[in-house]
Amino acid sequence: MHELSIAQSVVDAVCERAAGRPVHVVTVRVGMLTAVMADSMRFCFDLVTAGTAAEGARLEIDQPAGAGHCRVCDTEFTLADLVLLCPCGSADVQITSGQELQIISMKVG
Repeated sequence: MHELSIAQSVVDAVCERAAGRPVHVVTVRVGMLTAVMADSMRFCFDLVTAGTAAEGARLEIDQPAGAGHCRVCDTEFTLADLVLLCPCGSADVQITSGQELQIISMKVG
């Protein structure tokens, strides 16, 4: 379950930036192509915040869809998974969205 290590990294970074102030909300962007399950991430976040400045904080997850660009037909299209095939049949595809894993913001009090 890589969600646990990701949640731990997020909490470590947030608590370091919070400098002891209580954290109320953390917003992250986790692309759909990262294979991170949002419910598992929230569960793990609640576990690893125990005893930290982020204990009780709400985790908000923005999950942008996957998108690709076909180098053959110059088309932008949505990717539902990591099967990188353009509707034209080409596998010469560049992923343009959906692999993000970022802390976007946090609210402290």
